[in-house]
Amino acid sequence: MELIRRRAYARAGLVGNPSDGYHGKTVSAIVRNFRAEVTLYEWDQVEIVSSEEDHSRFRSVQELVEDVHLHGYYGGIRLVKATIKRFVEYCAHQEKRLHGRNFSVRYQSNIPRQVGLAGSSAIIVATLRCLMDFYGVDVPPEVQPSLVLSVETGELGIAAGLQDRVIQVYEGLVYMDFSPEQMVTRHGLACGLYEPLEPELLPPLYLAYSTERSKPTERVHNDLRARYDRGDHEVVDAMGQLANLTVLARQAILARDAESLGKLIDANFEVRRSICRVPAGQIDMIERARRTGATAGFPGSGGAIVGTYPDAGTFQRLRAELEAIDCHVLCPQVLPAG
Repeated sequence: MELIRRRAYARAGLVGNPSDGYHGKTVSAIVRNFRAEVTLYEWDQVEIVSSEEDHSRFRSVQELVEDVHLHGYYGGIRLVKATIKRFVEYCAHQEKRLHGRNFSVRYQSNIPRQVGLAGSSAIIVATLRCLMDFYGVDVPPEVQPSLVLSVETGELGIAAGLQDRVIQVYEGLVYMDFSPEQMVTRHGLACGLYEPLEPELLPPLYLAYSTERSKPTERVHNDLRARYDRGDHEVVDAMGQLANLTVLARQAILARDAESLGKLIDANFEVRRSICRVPAGQIDMIERARRTGATAGFPGSGGAIVGTYPDAGTFQRLRAELEAIDCHVLCPQVLPAG
C-alpha cells in the first residue's frame, strides 16, 4: 500500500505584512518548530478522516459558541476537501489526466491556532503536496502558492494574500514582490516575484505567542479589504509604506544590518497599528518585548509577535517578561527546504 506523508510549516512575516494582499511586498520566514502533517494512502473510497482539531464535544454551550467564533464550523476538514476539489479542477484545466485510484487522507497539526502563524494554509499546502505525489502531477513552485490561495479565497471565502502560501511552499526566507508590474499569470493564476534569501543572513530572532490574546485573521483582513476596495486613503497609503519598508528590509538582511532590520520590524508594527484596531493584550506583548531591548512586530494577524534581539541577556529578559503574562517564547527554526 502506497503511503504518502507530507508536511508544511508555520511561518512568521517579518516586514511588509499584510501588504501582500494589496499589491505590496513582504519578507517572510518559515518556522519549523510547528507543522501540519497530512497522510494519504490508497483506499477503496475517497475518505477524509476527522482530526482531533475537528471539535465535536464541548464542556458547555458557551464553549461551543466560543469555538465557533474562533474557528468557524468546519475545522480542518473543509480545508482538505476544498484542496482536493481545486486540485482536480486545476488538473482538468491543464489537461492532466488523473488515474482512477481512490485514497484516504487525514491531517494533524501542532501549529497554534488563531495566533497568526498560518496554520490553515499549512494544512492546504501539505494536502497539495500529497495529491501531487499520489497523482504524479508537477505543479510549478511559483504556481503552487496561487493555487493554495484560490482554495481559501475562491472555495472558502477567506480573505488572504499570497505571502503565507509562498513561504510555506519555498520555505527558508523569502522576499516577495506583489506589485502590478511584477505579477504574471501562470496556468491561469496570478503569481508574484519570489526571491529566496539565505536564512543565515538573519540576526537572532524570537517568536512569542499567546492563545489568550488571539484574534481570527478573517476579522482583521475582511475590514481592511473593504476599506482598501473603497479607496480609503489611510489604508492605501499604509500599504505603500509597508511595501517600502520591505525593500529596505531586504537591503538590511543582505547587508547583515541587524539594527536596521530591527527598526524596520518596529516600524512595520506602527504602520499596521495606524490602520488596525489592535487588542490591548497584543499591544502589551509588543511593549513588554521592547522594554527588554528587543524589537517587536506581528508575524501575522493574531496573538503572536516576532522580533530581533541583540544578545543572550536580552533574550532571557524577554522570555521572563513575556512568560509572566503566559506567553510561549521560542527561537524560530528558519531553514531552507530539504
